[in-house]
Amino acid sequence: MSNDKKVPVWDNNFSFLMAMIGAAIGLGNIWRYPYVAYSNGGGTFLIPYLCAIFILGLPFLFLEYSVGFKFKTSLSEILKKIKPKFEVIGWFVALISFLILCYYVCIIGWDLIYIILSFFKGWGSNPSAFLTSSLLHSQNGFLGLNYIVWPVVITLVFIWFLIWIISRTDLNSGIGRVTKLLIPLLVIMMAIIVIYSLTLPGSNIGYSNLLKPQWNMLLSPSVWLAAFGQILFSLSLGMAVITSYTSYLPEGSDLIKNGFIVVASNCSFEVFTAFGIFSIIGFMSFSQGIPFNQIITQGVGLIFVVFPTVLNIMGNYAYIIGPLFFLCIFFAGITTTISFLEPLSLAINRKFNISRKNSSALLCLIGFGISLIFATGSGSYLLEICDSFLNQFGILFGIICQCIIFGWYYKIDDLLNVLNNNSKLNIGKFWKNIIKYVIPIILFIVWITGLYNLFTSGNINYIIIQLILALIIIIVPIILTILPEH
Repeated sequence: MSNDKKVPVWDNNFSFLMAMIGAAIGLGNIWRYPYVAYSNGGGTFLIPYLCAIFILGLPFLFLEYSVGFKFKTSLSEILKKIKPKFEVIGWFVALISFLILCYYVCIIGWDLIYIILSFFKGWGSNPSAFLTSSLLHSQNGFLGLNYIVWPVVITLVFIWFLIWIISRTDLNSGIGRVTKLLIPLLVIMMAIIVIYSLTLPGSNIGYSNLLKPQWNMLLSPSVWLAAFGQILFSLSLGMAVITSYTSYLPEGSDLIKNGFIVVASNCSFEVFTAFGIFSIIGFMSFSQGIPFNQIITQGVGLIFVVFPTVLNIMGNYAYIIGPLFFLCIFFAGITTTISFLEPLSLAINRKFNISRKNSSALLCLIGFGISLIFATGSGSYLLEICDSFLNQFGILFGIICQCIIFGWYYKIDDLLNVLNNNSKLNIGKFWKNIIKYVIPIILFIVWITGLYNLFTSGNINYIIIQLILALIIIIVPIILTILPEH
């Protein structure tokens, strides 16, 4: 993108789809969905999960598609055109994506270390102790800030450099080319892992636990809220990523068809992956005689503790499956990280007339500086708090605001026409009602519940960190809004 604000265009629809699928498929598909499904009804979780796709996932995705496609610019500039006072919300959303990127890269950094370790099981006989003590030197609280974890710093340098190289170049030469390569490779490698995992002794323990229905849990509101939260997290909704990528689509694109393809691809991948993850955990339960419910976990515990423990007892095949698994995490992570940078990069480019090359360089330098905080002994402690706050407060608030603005203030019929204009499948009044009423009400309940839990379950350190984050995501967007346009 050049200084004349010329809008780049995807060279073909496949590039767009791979970029969108790459933005959606990330750590949440691999480490979050299996645990959420297991904890919220097993096989019956598919019912609220599918409902969440059609009530939240697809409708809000279509909203972001129509907004990006119609205005063909950043979210902050779109909202400014609707009403100048709304510009700050666009900066708020883009900043949330960028801040998530700043700690997300650290997890990818840990994974990069584990790719190397997987060739010789370098985590030793106690993967849990290795991760927390030997590698991360984890400490709760702020005392660990004075300890730099140099292996993580080195990986951060490499990953931020990689993000910069990809993001600074032309849209199709950078993001387009990388996602078209990595996403098919990711799917192939994950298929190998899943197929192999199903042959392991005890694999049936795992996938039967995943599929075992718990019909009584369908009456629990928390199960339905968990399904909506998973769809929100999995599809990267409300982070201006979709709006940014869709703004690069050429005229005549079928938005509704593209939306269905992306959602179907993402959700199929995470359900498919869950079979492999649970089969491997079932193998561990069978081999070591440990009850399944004492093994199953999510997050870093699943990737960097449970999986290495399984590899330790797997035999020589571990030297193939291990590197493949951690490469899958890396590929999924890279395609997601470059998407998280795009909203703020595009917004800076559009308002301040800074080239794509320079805006990417600036943000990568700032992002690297911020991410160093998570490369300290307090890194994993701070990461967990930031992740909870930004996801449960920031993203949800941004989605609620966008539903209200586009559903009530802006002429939503104009967006409906944009969606239906080039599509054989038409949506209508039902979609408008979901945007105007259903999504804001559901997410407001989730938002209030999450906010209450955040500020009541933590100690004083939690409260301090959350207040600092709150000030950052309020003050910085205001400053960016006030700064004059160039």
